[in-house]
Order: sequence, then structure tokens, then C-alpha cells
Amino acid sequence: MSDEISLRKIIHVDMDAFYASVEQLDNPELKGKPIAVGGSSKRGVVAAASYEARKFGVRSAMSSVLAKRNCPELIFVKARFDRYKEISNIIRTIFFEYTDLVEPLSLDEAYLDVTHNKKGNPSATLIAQEIRQRILKETGLTASAGISINKFIAKVASDMNKPNGQKTINPEEVIQFLEDLEIRKFYGVGKVTAEKMYKLGIFTGKDLKQKTLEFLDSNFGKSGSYYYHVVRGIHNSEVKPHRIPKSVGAERTFSENLSSEIFMLERLEHIADELDRRLKKSNIAGKTITLKIKYSDFTLQTRSKTLPYYIADKALILEMAKELLYQEQLQNSVRLLGISLANLNTENKKTEPKEDLVSVQLKFDF
Repeated sequence: MSDEISLRKIIHVDMDAFYASVEQLDNPELKGKPIAVGGSSKRGVVAAASYEARKFGVRSAMSSVLAKRNCPELIFVKARFDRYKEISNIIRTIFFEYTDLVEPLSLDEAYLDVTHNKKGNPSATLIAQEIRQRILKETGLTASAGISINKFIAKVASDMNKPNGQKTINPEEVIQFLEDLEIRKFYGVGKVTAEKMYKLGIFTGKDLKQKTLEFLDSNFGKSGSYYYHVVRGIHNSEVKPHRIPKSVGAERTFSENLSSEIFMLERLEHIADELDRRLKKSNIAGKTITLKIKYSDFTLQTRSKTLPYYIADKALILEMAKELLYQEQLQNSVRLLGISLANLNTENKKTEPKEDLVSVQLKFDF
């Protein structure tokens, strides 16, 4: 790799069960108990689960009914996003004391580039440890961290010693670490992709590394190049303090399942109104419109159309959403609809990763 790339020191900080931990912090009676942040109704969805609840298989995005079935003692708590944002702001203030290169991914996680940091500390490992101690002292919450040469590896590493731990992947350890890593633990490889890789004989990073770029491109499309490079320790994405959104969308879950397209048109108009407000607020337009449909059996379907020009007009977006709705017959009754706009006018052309070696990194002290 080039010197500039190889000498990056990246930290990924991830709060531990953030929403649930905040609720346990503010209400000591909830400490040590299985709790879920979200609605407890039959239409409710778990937004976050405490570690005590996760032992019973309760996960975010799970229906509240299934969560309660898995854990009968589960306690539901309503989300308080103003409170979560308040604590998130305290945490980000801590980050900025160490570097201006902070890229928030959500309220509870962020990337930090501490290659050249405000403390003059050459050790990213010690900086991560200090940041986690500061977060605990100032908020009463624990955080985990991953430290390595790029964002991909740091993200994977932050999950290795959760909760309240950290993991450093030193430059000389990168290649072996990636080769030994189970494919399902690669960031960007979801359940469906992992199953596909298993069928192709890919179970570890080493298996993935043996596949050619042509093979991965033919089997995984645009993601093929990504997999080919990250398993070789190549991920040149910089920490961007101001993240540019790749899509803007709005969606709504219905109190009762809808079984006919006719009943969905009014709902689509309300969703388009919300999307219109978000587009105007950010002065964004896009070329690709996607209709998201979640059925009553929780299966998800997306239908998309890309235009040769940018659009942001609500009426046009709504008409296209209707067109996509009638594009094919519904598979079941519908519990959620969403409209999103992608291929935005804010996107910059991406540079292709360089096929460099990790030799320069071996001299890099973490």
C-alpha cells in the first residue's frame, strides 16, 4: 500500500446496547433485567435489546410478539430519542477532543482517524482506551472499540470483545486475521450473502481470497470487487467528517395489514409528503426511486426504477411509486410501505482501490 494509506490509524467506537443501556442507566430498577426498547403491541418492533434480553435471542428489528415469545420476562420501554441524542452529543464532544476526523454512523457509533491527533499520542490503542474511559466517566455507559489500519478492519474488530472491550489488529496481523475470519463476520456480508458464499465453498477469508476478481464479480456483481479487496487488507475509504447520504427515504408501518393496492395509495401519498420534506430540507434530488414493501409474513421486497435525470418533485415521485406498486401482483397482505430516492446528486465518483501490498505497514506502530 502507499505510505499515505498504510499509515492510517482508525478507531471504530461502538456503544454497548446503547438505547437499552441508557434506559437502564436512567432507571436503576431495569439494571440486570431483559429489556427491549420499542412498542409492545402486536405491531411493535424491537429497536434495541439489552444484553440480558439478547441471551434469549431478542434482537433489533424483531417483532415484539416474537421477542416476547422468546423471552416471556421481557420488559418493553418506549424509545426516548431526545435523550439518546443528548448523550450522543456528549460522546461526540469527547471524540472531537482527539481528532476532527470523526465520521458518525449513527447515534451510537463512529469512525475516528487518529493518525494525526490533537493529543500527539502515537498509539491508537491507548487513545481508544482513554476515549472509552472518558465515555464511562462522563455518561456512565460502556463502549467497545476496534483499532486497525482501515475502517473495514476497525469495524470488524470492534465487535470482537464486546461488551466493554477493545481489539487492536496491528498491521503485521492484518492478513492472517482476515484469512482466519469467518465469512459471516465480514462487515457487509449479511445472512443471505453468507449462505450464497457457503454454497460456493467460501467459509473463511482464506477461502474468499482464493477466488478471482472475475469469479466474485460474476457471482456478487458490484460487491465482488469490494470483497476481493477487503480480504487483502485494502479499503481506502477515508474517515469523512460530513457523511454524504447515499439515499433519502420515508416509510410507515400500518396498524392493520393492507390487502389491496387501492388501500395503499393514500398511505403512499403521506409517505411521499414526508420524503418531500426531507428532500427539500437537504436540497437533494435523485435518479433511482425504490418502493419498499414488507409483507405480513415479514418478507421484504423492493422495486426500483432509475431515470436518466434527477427528480425531487413530490408529484413525480408519487406517480413513480404508484407505477412500481402496480408493477406486479402483491405476494401477501402488506404491513409496511416505504419510498426512497437514491443515486443522488450529492454523490461523488468513487476511486478504485489500489492493489498494493501490506509491506509498508509492517513498520507501523500501533
